[in-house]
Amino acid sequence: MASRATRRSTPALAVTLLTLALSLTAQPSAHAAADRVRLGSAGDVARTSWSGPAFTMNGSGAVVPASMNRAIEQIRGGTGSIDVVVLAGSAPTSGSATPECDTVMGLTGVNSCTTWTLTAASDGNNSQVNTDVRNAEFVYFAGGDQCRYAAWKGTALEASVESVVAKGGGSGGGSAGHHINSPLVYDACNGSVTSSEALADPYDRSISFTTGMFQWPHYDGIVNDSHFVTRDRMGRSMAFAARAAKDNLTSGGAARAVGVEEGGSLFIDRDGMATDYGQDAYVVLADHQPEQATARKPLTYSGFKIWHLTPGSTYDFGDRPTCGYYLRSVTNGKADANLYDGTPVTDCGSSAGSTLAETEPNDTRDTADDASGLPSPATLTGGMKSSSDRDYFKVALASGQSASVQCAVPGAYDADLYWLDSSGSTLERSVNDGAGTDESLTFTRTASGSGTYYVDVEAYNGSGSSPYTCTLTKS
Repeated sequence: MASRATRRSTPALAVTLLTLALSLTAQPSAHAAADRVRLGSAGDVARTSWSGPAFTMNGSGAVVPASMNRAIEQIRGGTGSIDVVVLAGSAPTSGSATPECDTVMGLTGVNSCTTWTLTAASDGNNSQVNTDVRNAEFVYFAGGDQCRYAAWKGTALEASVESVVAKGGGSGGGSAGHHINSPLVYDACNGSVTSSEALADPYDRSISFTTGMFQWPHYDGIVNDSHFVTRDRMGRSMAFAARAAKDNLTSGGAARAVGVEEGGSLFIDRDGMATDYGQDAYVVLADHQPEQATARKPLTYSGFKIWHLTPGSTYDFGDRPTCGYYLRSVTNGKADANLYDGTPVTDCGSSAGSTLAETEPNDTRDTADDASGLPSPATLTGGMKSSSDRDYFKVALASGQSASVQCAVPGAYDADLYWLDSSGSTLERSVNDGAGTDESLTFTRTASGSGTYYVDVEAYNGSGSSPYTCTLTKS
């Protein structure tokens, strides 16, 4: 027989264990604590001034040594060393726990590199994180999930990163880290969107933006995109830029998307001059209102201006170019062919110009659309509605004045370009073969006085509603 003590303690123990089990199962799962790994010197550099800011915008998560080295050199002014902090929203799934810092520590001029893995919005107010960031001279946002980074808006961490740039340091990142470094952030908080989905509906629920987080010098009016060519993201960047212009998410009625390919990086110096490294990058400009950008309707936009940057080439965000772009359009959600390459316009003048869309019937000189009064450069748009369609635009030139016409032709048809005198005689022509092949010509008036001329765009093979876009420049 069991003793009295044993009989009394057995149910008491059972109740205790049951209470403990219920207590454990009732507790909510806590997020992982912020994790810190520091490489290099344990002490931070002490210095009163720095020579930045400088930025690196990468198409994938990894640090690109060449552009990072440029940023380090800019910030330290060629002497001394800097401290770097890497911010990550999750730990790497394989390999090193500090892949970005592993690369950074191999570069000249680095005193330390600290990786912080932060998994909750509240980590943005972690005092040690903010101390490390404020003592650093460069902050690199790792790849991952830009929605997690956007959740740090309004925390102490946002202000800490801004303080690094303000003192002459820098910021950058890859993939999600590239996204978060633009003033208009495609945050993907409602899921990722493809190009076809975004063009079919630029207000798709998966397209969500965060504004008002980071605004870096010379980098206003921009939404970043990554993995650009590999994941075919030109279409969605067009939709982002068109919607930003439509909804005044950027100032001045214009918006740019900056897309960087995997393995590529844009180094941007303190004056806003960007240099491309590794792989190609693109700047996509929407400088007018879309013809159609409405919820649950496909996008129509004529004449996106696209700059294609190859390794070693530059783009000046401080004094943004008005030339060197090629033109592509979207009609009812369908983008032109050859989105990632085109014949650049090389003579664009200094004016932003204006757009003239054809109005049918304009199949003769007598019914031509009048482009004479448009400022240069002017954009002329239309479509080859049938296989015999001809579109005429009237142009006036003074003595000694030159005109160039460069037309981006969609892949739906082959169109030819003619420059006619007032009687309809052909003075110049461009008749390149192949659907989607661009056309261009130039002409200089040598006669005295002013004269009337006509731009004639003719269907050669095929037809369709996809618009061509011609840039008319006078000089």
